[in-house]
Amino acid sequence: MKENLKNQLKNILSSVPRIVKMIVYPILCGIIVGLVGCAFCVLMNIATSTRLEHGFIILFLPFAGLLVVGIYHLLKNENDAGTNLVISAIQSKDEVPLKMAPSIFFATIITHLFGGSAGREGAALQLGGSIGGSLGRFLKLNEKDNHLLMMCGMSAAFSALFGTPMAAAIFSMEVVSVGIMHYSALVPCVLSSFVGYGVASYFGLSEHVFGISGIPDFTIKTACITVVLAFLCAIVSGLFCVCLHKSQELYKKYIKNPYLRAMAGGAIVVVLTILTGCQDYNGTGVHIIVKALAGTVFPAAFLLKILFTSLTLGAGFKGGEIVPTFFIGATFGCLFGNLTGFSPSLCAAVGMVSLFCGVTNCPISSLLISFEMFGYEGMPFYLLACAFSYMLSGYFSLYHSQVIVYSKMHTTFINKKNH
Repeated sequence: MKENLKNQLKNILSSVPRIVKMIVYPILCGIIVGLVGCAFCVLMNIATSTRLEHGFIILFLPFAGLLVVGIYHLLKNENDAGTNLVISAIQSKDEVPLKMAPSIFFATIITHLFGGSAGREGAALQLGGSIGGSLGRFLKLNEKDNHLLMMCGMSAAFSALFGTPMAAAIFSMEVVSVGIMHYSALVPCVLSSFVGYGVASYFGLSEHVFGISGIPDFTIKTACITVVLAFLCAIVSGLFCVCLHKSQELYKKYIKNPYLRAMAGGAIVVVLTILTGCQDYNGTGVHIIVKALAGTVFPAAFLLKILFTSLTLGAGFKGGEIVPTFFIGATFGCLFGNLTGFSPSLCAAVGMVSLFCGVTNCPISSLLISFEMFGYEGMPFYLLACAFSYMLSGYFSLYHSQVIVYSKMHTTFINKKNH
């Protein structure tokens, strides 16, 4: 026993330089990414409020598309694969260029200012991955440690912009390879996530807590209803992924020039906005999420958000897919609740986390997000919904680079790319 303790102590002492590195570098990464995330958040809020105050701005969305494409051309980043590049870089020897950060930073703000339908947390993953990878190269880290710092950057940015440090810490480890977790990154990602969250909180920018009401008792009946909702959300998550990917393929097939593609996509979104008579489906649509959690929803809202987001991102505009996912899940869940008479508010919350789980294949992160956004009172419903949504959502994903390492149905190694 004494000999084992001595060996353990010896191993710890010999690992001190490594331990210090895994503490100091992630903290540094969290500070840098947190500050960049704060600047991004402030400018995003200004862009959104400006668009809402001056609704006519959306008429210039086609020309904003030209500006977005022009930024990527100017920075020689035309073939940027977005979050897919960050994920594939962690899996391989590829590098994420620093120029991705300013590209996605300004392009996302422009997209939101002029009314494109997108989120911002997906952009945060690209910001964090780009800055983290560049910091690793500056510090002359080896390939594996550089990948680790990229994951730290993703966690810090997600946490700073969305205010969910627990989920942010786990998400970057879980999203890369479905079925396994990169536990070697646990301490660094946790540190970066909390530091990024702390920086954002210091500036008063990191609170995304939603209130829900009417949580029923967890019984066999309510559990069965939750499973049905999770099953339907799994189908909707597949629909959203297909629409996003197919819209991009169709745009590229019929409109070869990226400038014309962006103008055409912007024009279509403008026409649809005029036809709907509102801007509920432009931007992130967080105010509609709040309404859905209060039990109010337009029946076709989830389909319209799928359409608007697919047309926006497919045309070449930039932004994230995560908040649109929450929008779609919340409005679909609320609709389900209103039709069945089962707590529309809870169903909206369950719909949000179920759809997020279905499109990212990250059940643990989805569960943690539910706790951080809604509290623990509805825990049995969130846990059940995430489990079934993960199992039933198939091999669809927002990210083509994501790899399913193990089957969702069997303990079988499959190492399969997502749809």
